[in-house]
Amino acid sequence: MSQGDQIGVFICTGCKIGNALDCQALADMATNEDQVGTVSLHDQLCGSDGLQLTEDAIGDAESTKVLIAACSSRKKTREFSFSGSHLVERVNLREQVIWCQPPLTEDTQMMASDYIKMGLARLKAVSYPKPFIPDTLSADILIVGGGISGLTAALVGSKAGYSIILIEKESNLGGFMNFISKKIPGQAPWTDEAPNRINELIKEVEQEARVKIYTDTQIKSITGQPGEFVITTSRHETEIMAGSIISATGWEPYDAAKLDFLGYQKHPDVVSSVELEKQLNDHKLSCGSDNRPPKTIVFIQCAGSRDSNHLPYCSSMCCATALKQARLVREKHPDCRIFMIYKDIRMPGQMEQYYHHVQTDSQLFLTKGIVDKVEVIDERLTVSVSDTLIHDQIVIKADVVVLSTGMVPTGSEALQLSYRQGKGLPALTYDFPDSHFICFPYETRRTGIFVAGTQRAPQNSTEAQTDARGAVMKAIQLIESVKTGRAVHPRAGDISSPTLYLQRCTDCKRCTEECPFGMYDETEKGTPLPNPTRCRRCGICMGSCPERVINFDDFSIQAVSSMIKAIEVPDEFEEKPRILAFVCENDAYPAIDMAGQRRLQYSAFVRIIPVRCIGSINKIWISDALSQGFDGILQIGCKPGDDYQCHFIHGSELTETRGENIQETLQTMMLESERIKTEFVEISEFDRIPQIINDYAEEIELIGPNPFKEL
Repeated sequence: MSQGDQIGVFICTGCKIGNALDCQALADMATNEDQVGTVSLHDQLCGSDGLQLTEDAIGDAESTKVLIAACSSRKKTREFSFSGSHLVERVNLREQVIWCQPPLTEDTQMMASDYIKMGLARLKAVSYPKPFIPDTLSADILIVGGGISGLTAALVGSKAGYSIILIEKESNLGGFMNFISKKIPGQAPWTDEAPNRINELIKEVEQEARVKIYTDTQIKSITGQPGEFVITTSRHETEIMAGSIISATGWEPYDAAKLDFLGYQKHPDVVSSVELEKQLNDHKLSCGSDNRPPKTIVFIQCAGSRDSNHLPYCSSMCCATALKQARLVREKHPDCRIFMIYKDIRMPGQMEQYYHHVQTDSQLFLTKGIVDKVEVIDERLTVSVSDTLIHDQIVIKADVVVLSTGMVPTGSEALQLSYRQGKGLPALTYDFPDSHFICFPYETRRTGIFVAGTQRAPQNSTEAQTDARGAVMKAIQLIESVKTGRAVHPRAGDISSPTLYLQRCTDCKRCTEECPFGMYDETEKGTPLPNPTRCRRCGICMGSCPERVINFDDFSIQAVSSMIKAIEVPDEFEEKPRILAFVCENDAYPAIDMAGQRRLQYSAFVRIIPVRCIGSINKIWISDALSQGFDGILQIGCKPGDDYQCHFIHGSELTETRGENIQETLQTMMLESERIKTEFVEISEFDRIPQIINDYAEEIELIGPNPFKEL
């Protein structure tokens, strides 16, 4: 902040803030702060008069710093987004002061005063960020995979006005859909199989002027970053530029050879559902052993699926596919009897109607059961089933046994990424690429690269087309964001990007290793090489750096340290301990807001600093707070684990693994380990907030004052 910069402070007295606080005292306090110009009180800052007051104070200045002390920063975002390069700091007097504290008390007033001082300290330490926009920008979209997902994405993207490059490793487009006879129903009345229109889709894509198709082509390497990806292909080492990438490389069936107890490869009449589909498409249904038409077929569902020894997950479309195949068999071979053994029949959504319709066939017998083994007895395939709905044990003689195997994603290495963190797309436990599986399903952990169709999640062809439309919309959104230097989720619209002071870098590689999105490459020595448009502005690299090399213009080590030092810490004789809480802006901060909205009370001794991710917390802030005399430090972040997830993938987990460094800091300062505590919450767990804060406040009172208060 230059010496001439002035901060305008605007304090709202509405929403009963003026009834719970001495707002004039807050205004007087702010007036005496350095670099503060205008200080105004208003009974409705978000109203037309209040906004006009603020606009008039800002005037025609190109760059102004504004502090709004009112409601949460999550509220009235449009009203307090002023035109021009104005840095706006929101101080939350409503949700996180008056709604969670008793009115007109000394502690409540001190809390409000501290928050305003913290906001001013931050504004003094930050500057308006300058967006990074690459020198050479491409708005083309690369689509890898020419199956139904890739074709649909290409068609939708081209009709939206974007040039598409479609790469397919095979000589023909269409992928697995080329082997499908008919599709499961995709629309009402959900009783009849749908025609396979893949040839029509291929023709439509081939006729699109904006789509350039490369078949018999594979990717050799992908370098660069969103807006300027450079793709080298196997076609005469051709180089292609693209702004964003969609990977739609599809799936393959789980290897049925691993299911030896079900007789696969031991008997020619035990086939996979994919092999049966190809027979139906070729109109050549017969027994593999003697080429005669089968009289009895047994479908074994979840063959290797929902099995901890094979595929633990459900592929969601195997049941519907088996019912469709049973229907097609019965149409072509009316004398054929069908038996279907299932763990559960799973027919999501409207497909339940299809299930009921298929059940009306008297020659189709379905039962829940466990298939113990498939063997040959008296020259007949024999399926032994236990725990059925009709008997403890049944035996079925079959001409053909069909194994409904699950879906396994393909193409994890097909992109050949030249990233420091690997060639493929980081994936979940089951090899499906992900970014944030709850909130942002199409994104991967490689910014600007999206997945669609069965490479992303098990699904049928209709769902894959819907998936492709969603993915191409995200790819377009990414391109348009890069053009203006803006981030995509979860800090969508953020124009900041990290700045590195490499003169102080020790090449420790922590930033390059810990970045969830592969933003950094590195030299042979280990010096980080940033790719700014890969960055999602989480600040995890800033938290990882022991030398404070990495900062953002509007979120820096200095800015947060200034906020910490601005808080008034009472001495030990006042018996008013102070707890500093670093809270994740994605889950913890909203949860705290919701606790306030429900008027849930918690200790007045806590002071909250929102951070972009709990993984962005740098240990220097811990040292600063403890040296300042804070009695305890809370870190509250998104809940990690299989059922929930940090918005920045593993920021919460990193906080736990960095605990050793924090404990070293405590040991160096000769302080108790309990003075730092980490908690994780889901956004909906607002009711836990008072318990977390109050329990920790009680624990800190038992431990006693921080000895640094005496210094």
